Amino acid sequence: MPELTLGSLSTPIEAILFDKDGTLLDFTAMWGFWTDRVMENFREELAARGLQFNAAEIPHIWGTFHDEQGRMNGYDVRGPLAMGTMEEVYAVLTWHGYRAGLSWAEAKIIVRECLLQAEYAMNKERPAQPLPGVLAFLEQCRSKGLKMGVVTADETENALSHLKWMGIESFFTVVVGTDQVGRGKPFPDMLLLACERLGVPTARVVVIGDTDGDMEMARAAGAAWKIAVGEPAHIKLADLTVRSFDELLEVEVNR
Repeated sequence: MPELTLGSLSTPIEAILFDKDGTLLDFTAMWGFWTDRVMENFREELAARGLQFNAAEIPHIWGTFHDEQGRMNGYDVRGPLAMGTMEEVYAVLTWHGYRAGLSWAEAKIIVRECLLQAEYAMNKERPAQPLPGVLAFLEQCRSKGLKMGVVTADETENALSHLKWMGIESFFTVVVGTDQVGRGKPFPDMLLLACERLGVPTARVVVIGDTDGDMEMARAAGAAWKIAVGEPAHIKLADLTVRSFDELLEVEVNR
């Protein structure tokens, strides 16, 4: 059985489960493209009804950062866009439509259409980009005989598409989206289901993610280790935090 070694600590593992957005793929490149189009569509729909949408509110809706031209160029790892499901993201924007003067029913219809239009544009553009070091790390893990899977707050069909766009879908035996479980992150349901399908105990699994929602899911399920990719100041619950997969390549995985 492979062993993962971090400094003086070593533990036998059978599988690694990855978050998708912000872990395997560049979150801002992917969801910045989508967010910019959703907000543009939303603003146009409100304007067509004589309603105002203050651009200064946009960063506070889903927890996003924007450049001088209004394009998304970063995000809050604690925010709805980073940690929420698509239905939660939908509900938050629907609430803002209601606040702007739409009826709740009208807001639901308009926001759903804005999301669908943005998804259509994203499917044409395919802006998914793997983060630096991801491919090399996946190849290293496969060479050591580790099983790998994805557990994501996105829906399964979307996740499979994004992995294919990046050309890395063949690395993963299982992909579990939030639509397959009753409770998404930070609850352990997705991780437990993935482990069941992989045929491995949770105590022999390492979880790699970019938010404390991923880390809490891993803790609740009893995973061996919780590894975060990102800024240490933003993630409190990880056993180890690295800034990129290039650093993870230095972690020893031995058979």
